[in-house]
Parts: sequence; structure tokens; C-alpha cells
Amino acid sequence: MRNLGWTLHGNGKTVEAGAVVSPDERLTWPRTIGIGMQHVVAMFGATLLVPTITGFPVSTTLLFSGIGTALFLLITRGRIPSYLGSSFAFLAPLGATAADGPAAQLGAVLCVGVVLALIGLVVKFAGQRVLDAAMPPVVTGAVVVLIGLNLAPAATTSFEAQPLVAAVTLVAILLATAVGPGLVGRLGILLGVVVGWVFAAVTGGIAQPRLDALSAASWIGLPEFRGPSFELSVILVALPVVIVLVAENVGHVKAVAAMTGKNLDDVAGDALIADGLATTLAGAGGGSGTTTYAENIGVMAATRVYSTAAYWVASITAIVLAFSPKFGALIFTVPDGVIGGATLVLYGLIGLLGVRIWTDAKVDFTDPVNLTVVAAALVAGIGDLTLSIGSVELGGIAWGSVGILLGYPIVSALARTAGNRGR
Repeated sequence: MRNLGWTLHGNGKTVEAGAVVSPDERLTWPRTIGIGMQHVVAMFGATLLVPTITGFPVSTTLLFSGIGTALFLLITRGRIPSYLGSSFAFLAPLGATAADGPAAQLGAVLCVGVVLALIGLVVKFAGQRVLDAAMPPVVTGAVVVLIGLNLAPAATTSFEAQPLVAAVTLVAILLATAVGPGLVGRLGILLGVVVGWVFAAVTGGIAQPRLDALSAASWIGLPEFRGPSFELSVILVALPVVIVLVAENVGHVKAVAAMTGKNLDDVAGDALIADGLATTLAGAGGGSGTTTYAENIGVMAATRVYSTAAYWVASITAIVLAFSPKFGALIFTVPDGVIGGATLVLYGLIGLLGVRIWTDAKVDFTDPVNLTVVAAALVAGIGDLTLSIGSVELGGIAWGSVGILLGYPIVSALARTAGNRGR
């Protein structure tokens, strides 16, 4: 039985032991809608935390995440179930360029999206081996680590602004993540933010102007759209994020392939193109850059339902919620202490994603080339090395990424020429 392109899985009510609901299948619509709502809950905390931290419009970001998800499902032809939420990789460059204004930041997000889409086109027609050659795991991991840890001072500054609220938030996140069962553990960040938020409200930790803005906001209205401008220095700081987005998208494709038992390598390029276009669209209209969401992989693993029908439900739900200014104003009542407690974990998680790339690929750090080039790049990035070329000022993310992207192949080639490296 087919309906809207999905085959009904079995009787549509149960998933037998050892079986999964494939992307082209679905359960009954009430069950599909329920699972789609779970995906909304899973992406909610992380997707809305990014604009809360960066100052981007929450409703606009939510709108473009919903539109981006629909675009992703269309471009991948329904073969890869995924929600495109706000990428945390943008936090560091957006934080580093806050003084340049939102228009310049949006221009940088847009350019990252364009580059990601172009990489997707190359991968689609030339194969994934191009990525493996240009960005081996030692390089990819280093860039991800330095992006995650570059903004560590911003997390500690927010933590220090309201230490008690931040501590409550942090403890709640750690407890939910460490001992929470099933979906509770996967939603640890969201639950921790809610606990800290409620604690701040009870103890008077929410700024009165934010509460006044919440009272004045309308229940229904258009999201706030903004246009981009283009400044080279801001763009160069943000471009290394492309490496993170490539790693996240390719990793998502491989994870879904492993869980569903289907070979999806041929649509890796489509996934990159789709996320690139979604990020480009967000940058053009005022939203945060997007990426595939690991949080939603958790929901799929728990339910064994990989139906893209559920993601269409999540996409439509996000778009509907975006047209409530009251909702956006509510999110902006999240106090600095809550953000500090959450980002203390989040920025570290981004950095550890890079470490995981190294460990999964068994990168050899007894090799002096790997050791020295990565070491220099990491200190430049984490220490936020800031130097100017003419009128263009570049920070640690840019210098660290350029250092590893250019330095690694050059030093590696020199070592092989000198006979000091076997590969």
C-alpha cells in the first residue's frame, strides 16, 4: 500500500524485533505524527540555543530550519532522514565577529553555504575520495577541535555573570545526560536549560526588559527577516566551518546507512548540496546556518523508525511555530547564566567531536608531522591568534584552519621527500 510515496510498514502499528521502518516506509499517520513531534522536541533545545547565544532572530532561525529540512528531504529524494537544525560550529566565528554586525555575519553564513554546496557538487560527480584526499582525518579533526575550543572564554564569561544559575544548569545537564533513561538522556541539554531557566525565573534571575518584551509580543506574526552584507574578514573567519559541516553531513549519511543496512554513499554529495543550499537560504534571510542533527539520530535509534514522513511532520511543525513572535520572545528570556552553563558543555562537545574523528580514524600522533602541525594549529586557534593582512583582520579560527589545511600537505610532502615518512 502506498500513500504519498511511502509504503506502509507491516500493519502500520508495530515494528517487529530486529526490524526497522525504512526511509521510504511509514507507520500509521497518528503514529508518524507522534514520532515527528518527538523529532521537534529533540532538535528544539539545540536549534534555538544557537540564535539565543548569537542574538539572531529565534523565529527566523526556526523557520529556515524547517524550510531547510524540507529542502534536504527533496534533494536527497527521501533517502536520508534528517532534520537540519542550527549548527553549533557557527557559534565561534559568529562570537568572534559580533562587533561587525548581523548583516556581515549573515553574509558569512551565506558564503559558507555556497562553498558547502559547491563541495557537494564535486563529491556528487567525482566521488567521496576527493574529500578523503583534500581533508584527511588529521586535518578535519584539528579544525573541529579548534573551532569548538576557540570560544571557551565566552562560555566562562557567561557562567561568571550568574554563577548560581549557571551551576544549576550545568548540574542538571550532567545528571540528565549521565543517568537519564532513553530520550531523557538524549535531551540532556534541553532539560538542563529548562531547569536553569525555571530556577532563574523563581530567583529573579531573568532581566525585566526581556519579560516586558515577552508581554508585548504578539501571538501571531511574521518572522524578522534580515539581509546580508559581505565583509572579507568576517567571511574568512567563518569559512573553516565548512569542514565541520562536511564532517557532520558525511557522518550522518554513514550513520543512517549503518542503522538501516542501506548503502547511501551515492547520496553523500546530495546531502552536502542540500545543507549548503539550506545554509545559503538562511544566511540570505536572517537565520543561523544549518547542519544534520545527531539529536534526531538518537530518536531514530530509540524508535527504529527512519521514515522521512516523520521528518516532513517535524519540518511543517517548525515552520508553523516560526510565525509566533511570542514564542521567539519567550526564548530570549533565557538568562546569561543558563547560556553559560549550557555552553560550557556545548563548546567542549564540539571540540571532542574532533577528537572522536581522530580516534575513529586511528590518527597516529607518534608521527612527528601529525604531532607538530596539529599542535601549532590548535594553539593558534584556541589562543585566538589575531593578525592583520592589510585591512583584513583574521582571528584564531582562520589562522589555525589555514595553518593545518596548507601546512599539513606541505610538511607531509617534505617529510616524504626527505625519506622520513612512509606514507
